[in-house]
Amino acid sequence: MTGFSSVSRETDGVSAGVTVKSVNHRFLDIQVKAPSALAGLEARIKSLIQQRLTRGRVEIALSCDDTTEPTREVTLNETLVSQVQAVVDAARAKGLVSGGLTASDLLRIPHALEIRLAPAAGVPEAASAVVEAAVIEALDALVVMRETEGGFLAADLDRRVQTLLTFVDTVEAGAAAGQAALDARLRERLAAMPADLQGDPVALSQELVRYVARSDVHEEISRMRGHVEHWRALADGPEPCGRKLDFLVQEMNREINTIGSKAEGLAVTALIVSAKAELERVKEQVQNVE
Repeated sequence: MTGFSSVSRETDGVSAGVTVKSVNHRFLDIQVKAPSALAGLEARIKSLIQQRLTRGRVEIALSCDDTTEPTREVTLNETLVSQVQAVVDAARAKGLVSGGLTASDLLRIPHALEIRLAPAAGVPEAASAVVEAAVIEALDALVVMRETEGGFLAADLDRRVQTLLTFVDTVEAGAAAGQAALDARLRERLAAMPADLQGDPVALSQELVRYVARSDVHEEISRMRGHVEHWRALADGPEPCGRKLDFLVQEMNREINTIGSKAEGLAVTALIVSAKAELERVKEQVQNVE
């Protein structure tokens, strides 16, 4: 199911941003985009997503900035200063200069002193907490959006499944009429046969019954109705059911194919075509279900 959310949080000098989007996918596929400083949080972020979602391709982008004054360190290039000191000492011995190196002199010597940011020691615990809180808030918003879409999706699927059930009722009546018509046609043809070709009436009657019974779709109709009831139980339940509904669609398709191959009558054939078209629409929509 699709969804999108974006959250920014700032606490104790730490600014975190989280963007989450999800699109339809048969399974749960998580993609985390984060700076190297947050790489250690990836496993925790995936765990949070797995606790809330079971299906869909989820892309989450993280950012984190420390808004406090950064720590700096000052380093002295001792080799360079020693070389300068040696030159100054030699010049002083020759009477060319007087005095020694001072702090002011060091500041004026290029590359003698270097002021740089202290290397980061990883993401502070406080920053990790801010990022995690932002992720949880973003996931909450994403779930709300997906649930809203899910409500519309559930209503659409319920209408389509009801349409399928209507097809089943109509097919059942049409198949029974087709079966009766087949029995009547065969009996008429048997009655029209010459007496010397009719054979044993009892054996012919038994064979006729067996032949007509091959077009009986009562068992498939019952299973189809059972699949619909199972569908509604899953759809009304509290647990994620997308994969189970996907499996039920396959079973429904199998029953419809069997009914189409067994049932008699052109009217039934037309109904089967319509039922398969509607089931195909259901199959496409089920891919969006959590």
